[in-house]
Amino acid sequence: MSETGKTIGIEVVEEGTKTTSGKPMTLKKGITEKKSSEYKETETIEKTVFVLPGDLIGTNEVFTAGLETFVRSGDIFSLVTGTVDVNKKRRMMSVIPSITTPPVIKEGDIVVGEIVNVRDSMVLVRIGAIKGAGERAFQAPGAAIHVSNVKDAYVKDISNEFGMSDIVKARVLNLDNMRLTTSGDDLGVMNVLCSSCHTPMAKDESKGKLKCPSCGNIQRRKIASGYGTGIV
Repeated sequence: MSETGKTIGIEVVEEGTKTTSGKPMTLKKGITEKKSSEYKETETIEKTVFVLPGDLIGTNEVFTAGLETFVRSGDIFSLVTGTVDVNKKRRMMSVIPSITTPPVIKEGDIVVGEIVNVRDSMVLVRIGAIKGAGERAFQAPGAAIHVSNVKDAYVKDISNEFGMSDIVKARVLNLDNMRLTTSGDDLGVMNVLCSSCHTPMAKDESKGKLKCPSCGNIQRRKIASGYGTGIV
């Protein structure tokens, strides 16, 4: 970090205090150019000022340094790239990182992935998302669903339960070998393309199977209760 980072002048104005830019900062909620003495001590004021590592964001004479900041020669600097947050009640300046830590898969997590290989006793899955982790990117690991973990009943042929490119919803059993399970009504395939014409398959409620609305092809699968809804 360098003390020569750019000065952005975002301090809340106190009586007799000047900002580094020489002008009062603009606050959210349409509040502009007011002195901090005009605000209640219980009020938290969030900022949308974007800063880079090393940027000067305030003075230690007025505020204390909060998360993702550091102090040098009485001034508060940003430690990361992000937006500034000023807590008036605690008189603290922090920086909210713009890039969060990628999510980490844990045992018991519900994941969604694509079947990339079908073998005699297992299918391989490329995990694409973790339920509850939003759209944050992460290192997508390979995983496997063994024939013994497809469902509670005996499975003679795993190719009757999963197919290439199927989108599957599963639960993480263990992390040592990234084994998944689809045992349970809410787990299983969520989207399947017809093996004949590649049209998205629909549930055939009368047979508990999938039927192609285009060519009429019928396929068996371990179907999740949320099949076709897009809701994980």
